[in-house]
Amino acid sequence: MGNCNFTDERLMVRNYDDFLRILMDAGFSMGGTNAENIFAITPWSWNEQPPYDTPVRWHTGDAETDPWEWRMRVLEERDDIAYAKLFFKKSGFITRQWYPYFLAARRGNMSFDDAYESGTINHFAKRIYDVVVQGGAVPVHDIKQMAGFGKDDKSSFDRALTELQMRMYLTMCGSRQKSQREDGWASTVFCTTEEFFGEAVHEEAASISKEEAQEKIREQILKLNTDAQDKKISKFILG
Repeated sequence: MGNCNFTDERLMVRNYDDFLRILMDAGFSMGGTNAENIFAITPWSWNEQPPYDTPVRWHTGDAETDPWEWRMRVLEERDDIAYAKLFFKKSGFITRQWYPYFLAARRGNMSFDDAYESGTINHFAKRIYDVVVQGGAVPVHDIKQMAGFGKDDKSSFDRALTELQMRMYLTMCGSRQKSQREDGWASTVFCTTEEFFGEAVHEEAASISKEEAQEKIREQILKLNTDAQDKKISKFILG
């Protein structure tokens, strides 16, 4: 796959199947625009005109042509793609093939308990993590309640939940209606990365050194975008 030349026929996204094809080939992608100049399958924002002729538009509700709908589709229909706040504290996708490399780069062999005891994870994150571990897969509104977060704790909760995703301890695993009404708001469901992908992914990550993982990801980024800058690449890899 070449650099981010979106006039290239191979990179033109006209529907969900195109998105999947490119993602599985690339291995990872920003979930929205490519503002950080790394790689995004749909690099234009919701209010911009795509750079080529395509029916793909943000926030139309069409499951085939709305990138916003694709986020949950991959979680509901597949078991080989993770979606969460993964890059620059923003959303992104990583395939099962590349997940061990990001785990190795960001977590190494450090468990959540190790990270907490070392002081690199705060008590807000621990409260969230403990609820999810006990619940298996928990909607975000239930996490807030069960972990004892009130309205005044919103910023602390949001920061901790983002940190847990960036550190790859938690990940999104679907959505659930807040009420039995079909028109009720859906709430994002979170689970541990071990629950989502299984222990095998973490065993693979344990066999990869941090240096090897970083170099492997860096090489792939430069295949996707020869113009990516070193500082941004490092932040993309390490979170």
